[in-house]
Amino acid sequence: MSTPEIERLVDLLAKLPGLGPRSARRAALHLIKRPQFMQPLAEALTGVVTAIRTCSACGNIDSVDPCRICDDIERDRTVICVIEDVADLWALERTASYGGLYHVLGGTLSALDGVGPDDLRIGKLLDRARSEAVGEVILATNATVAGQTTAHYITERLANSGVKISRLAHGVPVGGELDYLDDGTLTAALKSRREV
Repeated sequence: MSTPEIERLVDLLAKLPGLGPRSARRAALHLIKRPQFMQPLAEALTGVVTAIRTCSACGNIDSVDPCRICDDIERDRTVICVIEDVADLWALERTASYGGLYHVLGGTLSALDGVGPDDLRIGKLLDRARSEAVGEVILATNATVAGQTTAHYITERLANSGVKISRLAHGVPVGGELDYLDDGTLTAALKSRREV
């Protein structure tokens, strides 16, 4: 019922996170019905492909290398926040509550998926933590088995470096109701409790 061009568009859209074949078909139809939107979208995609670079220092994506965060002289260079992906960096930056540097690992350790330390940017992190004037490394990996394993591995590797190692708190989210939380979140909240 559709042309090869439309099918290719649907197939490509279906590869995006959160879009299955039916959602991709609806998105493609939405774009086709609005041709005034298609050309700017195509130009934006082309611009991203040609302009975006990976920061050689932290692994962030930007149009310059080093990225604007690493190049910002107002940033606290004694603290590095270790995250799994650029999406985590964007989430933390949205809060405007962190003023240090970042280090994007590019994933987590996973023996099942064949991802080892050499497949991530862990070696670069260790070099940064030991060579720069870093006083603290904040481990902000996700509270998953892979995230916890990765954080534990980094902690072991930095154990004798003299760098303070901290971890993001885990537990009850702001506005969360105990009855709706899973057992793991409640357990983490109890273990991470602090005096008031």
